[in-house]
Parts: sequence; C-alpha cells; structure tokens
Amino acid sequence: MDRLVYELTGSRHEYSHRCWIGVKREINKQTNIKPAETLVNVTQGKGEEDESYGSDDLNELEVNGNWTPQEKALHEARLKAKAKRRLRKSSSRDSNRESISDSVSGELSTDPHSPKSKNAVNDRKSRTGKGRGLPKKGGAGGKGVWGAAGMVYEVEEPDAKDPNYDESSQVNTIYATVVPELDERELEKTINPIVQEYFEHGDTKEVEMLLRELNLGHHKYEFSSLAVSLSLEGKASHRELTSRLLSDLSGKVLSEKDMSRAFDKMLKELPDLILDTPEAPQMLGQFIARAIADHALPMSFLDCYKGKVDCDHARAALDRASVLLSMKTKIMRLDNVWGVGGGQRPVKHLIKEMNLLLKEYLVSGELSEAEHCLRDLEVPHFHHELVYEAVVMALESTGDTALQMMVKLLKAFWQTGLITLDQMNRGFQRVYDELAEISLDVPHAHSIMETFVDLCYQDSVITKQLRDSCPTRGRKRFVSEGDGGLVKS
Repeated sequence: MDRLVYELTGSRHEYSHRCWIGVKREINKQTNIKPAETLVNVTQGKGEEDESYGSDDLNELEVNGNWTPQEKALHEARLKAKAKRRLRKSSSRDSNRESISDSVSGELSTDPHSPKSKNAVNDRKSRTGKGRGLPKKGGAGGKGVWGAAGMVYEVEEPDAKDPNYDESSQVNTIYATVVPELDERELEKTINPIVQEYFEHGDTKEVEMLLRELNLGHHKYEFSSLAVSLSLEGKASHRELTSRLLSDLSGKVLSEKDMSRAFDKMLKELPDLILDTPEAPQMLGQFIARAIADHALPMSFLDCYKGKVDCDHARAALDRASVLLSMKTKIMRLDNVWGVGGGQRPVKHLIKEMNLLLKEYLVSGELSEAEHCLRDLEVPHFHHELVYEAVVMALESTGDTALQMMVKLLKAFWQTGLITLDQMNRGFQRVYDELAEISLDVPHAHSIMETFVDLCYQDSVITKQLRDSCPTRGRKRFVSEGDGGLVKS
C-alpha cells in the first residue's frame, strides 16, 4: 500500500486507469467489497474533477461513522493525485513553490482575480506550459508590433556589418533630371521641326531654350549643318534668318569649334547638296563669310584650307567667302549678303518692285515669271498693292490689250492662291475710293472701270457684291433752249 501511495505522489508519477484498478483490488481484499462495486466506484472517481471526487464511495465504505485505515489512505491518495493534476495545468511559473501539504489538506486558492484560478478567462497561457500568461516583453515583442507604450525611437547609425550597408549612399544624395543623349536617327527628326518653326516666328531665344532642353552630346555641331541645309532649299529670307540664328547661338549654345566642324562637314557634302541646290557652293560661301563677319567662325577658318582642297565645289565656296570678306573689310557685319527680304523692306521699295513687275509683264506677257517675282518679294500681306497698281495701270493704258492682260494676270494669281480674297477685295476697294481723283487725270476712268470690273466678274476674279459696289457716274443730258440752258442730271 505504501508503495502505491509513493507512486501516486512521487515526482515521476504516471497516473493511469491501470494504477487505480490495482489500488481498488488491494482495498477489496482487505474490506471484502465486491468487484462490481469497485469497478463502478473507480469509473466514477476517474470522470470527476471537482471537490466531491469519490465522495459516494467513501460514504459506502464508512462503517458506524468511522474511517478505516484503508479508506483514509485511499482518500489521501485521491487528493494528492488531484493536486498533482492541478499543478501540471497551472500557468504560473511559481506554482512549483506551493506547499504540497496545503494541497493535501484541500486548502486550494479560489481567488477569481488570481492568475492561477480557472475564473481568469483572459489569461494568455503558454503553449509550453511555462510562463505567467503575460504579454511578451510587455507588448513590445513579437513580429509587426509598434513597441511598448511611450517608447521613443532614436536615429540609428548605419552598421557597416549590415549586409544591406551601402557606403556610397551615406553621402548627401542630389536628385537631378537626366535627359538621354540623342542619337543620329533621332537628331534629324528633332532638329528639323525646330528649324522649320523658327522660319515662321524668327525668335532665336526660343530656339536657344529648346536646344538647352535637349542633350545633343557630341552631335551638337550637327545642328548648324542641318539648319544651313534646310535654308539652302528655302528662300533668301530663310537664309538670312539662319545666319542670324548662328550668330546669336555662338558662344551660348554652340562654340567656334562646333561651327568649324559643321561647315567642314558641309564642304565635304557639297557634291550631294548640288543635286538639290545647284547654287549650293556660292550660298555656302556666303554663309561662311557671314559667319566670320559675325564672329561665329574664327578668322583662321579659311587659312586652314589653303592648298588642301581637292573638290572643285568646296574650292568655289571658299573662294566666294574670300571675295566677300575682301570686299567688306571695313564693314564688321555682312548684313546685306542675303538681301533685305520680306516685310523688312521699305514700302516705297516694295511699290517700286511691283510696278516694275507689272511693266515687265505687259512687255513680255509671261505669267510664270511674274508669279516667280511676286513670290520672291515674300510679302503676302502686301499683295493688295499689286491689285491696286494693276487696276490703275489698266485705267491709264490705251486700248483693250492692257485691259485684257491685267484681267488674265489677276485671274492667274487668283487661281493659284497667290492673291487671297481679302487682298483682292482690298485692292479693288482702294481703287473705288480714289476713283474720283483718278478721273481728274483719266476722264473716262469710270466707264473703263465698269468695263474692267465686268470682265473680272465674268472670269470669276471678283465677287458679285464687289462688282455691284463699283461707283458709277450718272449720265448728263442737255435740255432744250427754252429751259434757259439749264442742265439736268
């Protein structure tokens, strides 16, 4: 019996159903209890886990209100087994310090606020059977937590032993926009629209701003060669604008070295440029002379090619530049190398050029030459002056030949779109307003004007509204002598 009690209370106790059956059999031998009753009592005692564990069996075994030694030993063994189970399930680390005698005597803690009590439903019990059920590190531990309340994080110094440590990133970082360098294919597609737009507005500052936004890299010199190539295929005014652009960009965006490389490249490409522009050698020579006069090219540019040029076209261009510079030694800028184009010309000069154009047309009768001369003037906003001069010249001429030729000229300009509806109406209206003064020099101006307007309307040169607005002089008739010689209109 003592051996069984020792096994129940020892540190290496293994509670099992088989042990209880052995204890009951030992007791039954001494107390003469039937085996059936013993099995029932053992089964009942195994399923209960509260303070009334085995109370029915004890009542049955009690004789005259006294406990037998066997009954007392069995009761104590049950209490000790129950205490050991409670100790194993306790979540407190200090539960091993409890007195076994208190557990044997049945004085167990029943404080609902105690972490050892079953009533503490909010306990966080360890899965390993250790710990007091408190949060790990006071709530500051574990993965994905912010840390304990009131914790202030300090700036952590970078650790050189950290695998992610980057020594180059420890310095002050400066962020800047990096523009990729243009290659040869994208260069021409980007530069051509800029130059074409410049030919329309003529603002060199806008071109400078656009070039600063681009990363031309070592292809910067090709901007000058592309601009000159486009101007060779254009008008004289385009070449004048190109010379001004190169002069303004020199020293700001383009250096003298870039200019020299650009013109050197164009001298080598002259055989190909002549296919589209036969006058390319003379024009390129004028570009070189103008660039040297504007200090965009160094004065020693021509000296580098003396006796070193084998191409006849390149030699012609360099000779042209040398001649122009020798003729203009006292003039710092060759401003008139391309002539004065477009609206920069004086009004008197434009009127003189248009009168000369009309007189040559009346003599030669060539419409294509007249159209070419008018386009070279590059003053589409001043074409109403040509219409005015043509109508006045038709009124002052004698015979119907000049009248027919002027109608034919205006019709050709109208059909090609060289003279717009607004310019045509404005030119005729100017003649209508000055017809009274013109009639002082041309007595039959009104009748000639009516005939000329009818011819223009028949050829669809003017509108019906413009024809009807033509002024007419009322016919005068003389009355009989009996009216006193009065004239009635």
